[in-house]
Amino acid sequence: MDVRFLGGAREVGRSAVLIDDRLLIDHGMLAGTPPRFPVGDVDPDAVVASHGHLDHVGVIPALVSGDARPPIHWTPPTRELALTLARDTLKLHGGTFRCPFTELDVQRVTQVSRTHGYREPFTAAGYEVTFHDAGHIPGSAHVLVDDGETRLLYTGDFHTDDQRLVTGTASRPAADVVICESTYADVEHEDRAAVEQRFVRSVETTLWEGGTVVVPAFAIGRTQELMLVCEEYDIPCYVDGMGTQVAEMLRRHPEFVRDADALRRATSHARFVTGRDGQRRRIADQPAAIITTSGMLSGGPAMTYIPEIRSNPVNKVTMTGYQVEGTPGRDLVETGSAEIGGRRMPVSAQVEQYDFSAHADHAGLRTFLEPYLEAGSRLFVVHGDRCSAFAGSLRAEGGDTSAPEVGETVTVGS
Repeated sequence: MDVRFLGGAREVGRSAVLIDDRLLIDHGMLAGTPPRFPVGDVDPDAVVASHGHLDHVGVIPALVSGDARPPIHWTPPTRELALTLARDTLKLHGGTFRCPFTELDVQRVTQVSRTHGYREPFTAAGYEVTFHDAGHIPGSAHVLVDDGETRLLYTGDFHTDDQRLVTGTASRPAADVVICESTYADVEHEDRAAVEQRFVRSVETTLWEGGTVVVPAFAIGRTQELMLVCEEYDIPCYVDGMGTQVAEMLRRHPEFVRDADALRRATSHARFVTGRDGQRRRIADQPAAIITTSGMLSGGPAMTYIPEIRSNPVNKVTMTGYQVEGTPGRDLVETGSAEIGGRRMPVSAQVEQYDFSAHADHAGLRTFLEPYLEAGSRLFVVHGDRCSAFAGSLRAEGGDTSAPEVGETVTVGS
């Protein structure tokens, strides 16, 4: 197999891996100004998507523009999430350099879509492909590709510990080659129950004092996880942005969540925001938690809520996910101010950060990779800020491990 890394190598974002110029795994974007897309012009015979996050599926519709019609393979939730993201990108950036596809392209995606469950082998571009539950978000998958001689495992994003929304991955399919994410390779996550308790105590304290808590959260996975936390502890919460659509969609796929009844209760407990008639500004004055996109403050309803609550030191902004360097969310955490709506705003409200990560940490990555290291599998470390360092630590212990660069091609197998 010839494996070309079109993105996601030594960076977090625009994940894309091309096998033998035939099979493309993921095709995402790296958020920023300007956004960055996978390198090179590709015309694959088939596309496989690991999960429905923007950095993995954000520009898949561009693959079916013109005369190209490669079939796109994914799990049912990933299909729906990818289409939701594509329509949101069109709404926000259609017709600009930030959106390299059209409404017609999105319609074409629905025509070439093929959905599969976990552990149900299928054929794509002549390879046998199997999805295994990755425990990251609903529908997320490890992708196992078998050409009859070499078995390649693309981990996608994964978590080895349980979350409220999904169960951690227990899959370890045999593989000769592993392409592994490393987002938190240098981090040890705090115990999730302890994180929840700190978050709940902080939110409850602010509400008792009459303040408002804005909870920026990724629409897919994180919003629903926080809805489950709020329902469990009876915290009054509003949910705004794309996360509302995602919550309703996931109820249609109960087999891909850990506890469908709990998600139903959380959906009933939350109050969904329409944004009509000044609703957001009224909500910003209430003692409640407001779970809203975007998780990195790069757009969405958070752009309304932060200016409304920023001047009161009783209020809080609780960041709940990874903040990419250069985003307003990262600026707010590090400096106490951020560029919101085109101007830099100091924030007097308290700013806190909580590790509700859906990725494996250093220990989780090592636990996942241990059987592959013992078997002598060839390992490629991607999707992280410190890929080379993590690959180097594994190599020092005897692992056949490296960290490829964007655009690099490697030959694996016989």
